[in-house]
Amino acid sequence: MAKNIEPKLKKIGDYLKLEEETVFIIPEYQRAYSWGIDNCDKLWQDINEFVESESRDRYFFGTIIINCQDNDMKYGLIDGQQRTTTFLLLLKALLVRINIAIERTASDEDSASLCRGLKERRRRIMGILYKVETEDIPDNPDSAKDSEICQREIILENFSINEQYKDELKTILQATDYASAEARVIKIKYKQKDNRYTNFFRNFKFFYNKISDLSDSQLNSIAKSITDNCEVIEIKSWQVEQAITMFNSLNSDGLPLYDSDIISAKLYAAAEKRGEAKIFADLWKKLNDIISDLESNHIADINSILMQYMYYIRTVNKETISDTGAINVTTPGLRRYFTEVNKVPISDPITMCTDMIRLATIWKKISNYSQMKVLLKFNENTKLFLASYFYRFNEEDITEEIVCPIAECMLRLFTLLELVDAGYSSKHFKTFLFSEETKFVNKDISVDEITKDFNDHIRLNWDSDVIKSLLNDYDGNMLVYLNEYLFAKENNMSFILGDKYDIEHIMPYSGYNLQEIRKDAEIEDEEEFYRVANKLGNKILLEEKINRAIGNEWFRTKVSTKLENKTGYIDSRYPIAQNLVAKYKDSNKPYWRKNDIIDATNKASNRITKFIFNN
Repeated sequence: MAKNIEPKLKKIGDYLKLEEETVFIIPEYQRAYSWGIDNCDKLWQDINEFVESESRDRYFFGTIIINCQDNDMKYGLIDGQQRTTTFLLLLKALLVRINIAIERTASDEDSASLCRGLKERRRRIMGILYKVETEDIPDNPDSAKDSEICQREIILENFSINEQYKDELKTILQATDYASAEARVIKIKYKQKDNRYTNFFRNFKFFYNKISDLSDSQLNSIAKSITDNCEVIEIKSWQVEQAITMFNSLNSDGLPLYDSDIISAKLYAAAEKRGEAKIFADLWKKLNDIISDLESNHIADINSILMQYMYYIRTVNKETISDTGAINVTTPGLRRYFTEVNKVPISDPITMCTDMIRLATIWKKISNYSQMKVLLKFNENTKLFLASYFYRFNEEDITEEIVCPIAECMLRLFTLLELVDAGYSSKHFKTFLFSEETKFVNKDISVDEITKDFNDHIRLNWDSDVIKSLLNDYDGNMLVYLNEYLFAKENNMSFILGDKYDIEHIMPYSGYNLQEIRKDAEIEDEEEFYRVANKLGNKILLEEKINRAIGNEWFRTKVSTKLENKTGYIDSRYPIAQNLVAKYKDSNKPYWRKNDIIDATNKASNRITKFIFNN
């Protein structure tokens, strides 16, 4: 007969003191250890304030939810891994400092009582961290004996597929002092000072330094308070789904509970039931490795991939179409959808994870395509619909020729969103895209048919002359990327957005010689100058290092001087900068005036209008 849940109020020292064969585990689906100095500082302040208040009450540190496994030999930390890990680091820092204090007070007759107290704290903490019996712990620190005790297996094993530094806690707990711990922990390459350490060691170091500020008497008091006067509610469950449901409800660790945390936990539970836990853990790790690359390039994270997958599933199942055929754009929350509305995907965790790996791999492949680089500047919602189209293909089959037509359709629509006085939620955008998504997922519907839908929709709802007028007045930056991309296509030039670039004002918008530049540009009125300087025709893309070098130089200097002389468009690989160099290279004293800006703006407006209306 299955056991019921078992809640108990426990002192932290008793919660952490495990039986000989028992161990805490961090399950595969859990998040990495993410507590930082801010969390530890808050914990330390709370403990200090409690100790200083001399209250007879106990201090409560929230609820811990445990999934009991393997005949109650393994305690899976469903909620409480951050606090449990941090308490172990705090106890280790206390132990190291207590050992120093004992050696300092052992020969002092006036401190005999304090020394006895410190030795009691030492035995209590070592008994917790290393499951060692009191009689086996020497009263005074003994380097050989302590080293042997510290080398025992620690009470927490980390199986999280999201944790990069699984052995770091073990390294710290098995060290006998601070110096040996610091020597053995991981040092992250290319990081400086404390940033080169993991969260584990940074937090251990924080506590170690805080404790060093205490007197020996304060050290004794705070160690006793932490183990014997601070409490948690330990809730044991013998059903992982039940434990996860409680985790969803109670989230007592103060960290935001992401949808992906709950969904990955549900997936793992389903995989465990099917005997596929190891397969799922390997796939989930593979997914997170791919997404780590996507995150570093600001393409996607785990929650956005889950959201895109939800959009895809809802469209395939025709959940976005009502019984009357109307488009329903109301979208359920991510967590609610997978745990309440449609539990089918989670019931097959291997398929769901494999599908998301496929999508993430496609994003990794296509994110460097030039039209995608431009599109992803516009609006995050584009990804939701593109993902449904990507599911037509396997990652090895997708190419730029396949992606370009649909990406440009989306570019045209979201360019209009940038220009017109309407929001994404209007029927011309969100409703249309939900309707079109049903065709995105259908392999039997051609790209030509989808393109025709975009053509008809745009021509029906917007006037090209009005759009051109809006473009002539446009003073934002988003369309600079599009103009550069279209200019390159128009002139059969290469366009690669790159990683480090700026938006450059050809005629400087600010600077020390602005009045002279304004006269040079034949603009007398200051208000007109700022209006003209912000037009689309006065803005181009430029490599960051070139832009920072040229500053607010005159136009004639920008187009004629090389980078090694600290300035110039001449070394740029962006198409409009290259074109300006080619156009003015033979001019003795080239100028960039108001009429040049108006002319460049008019050309950009024509170019983008033609693109929007697919003329």
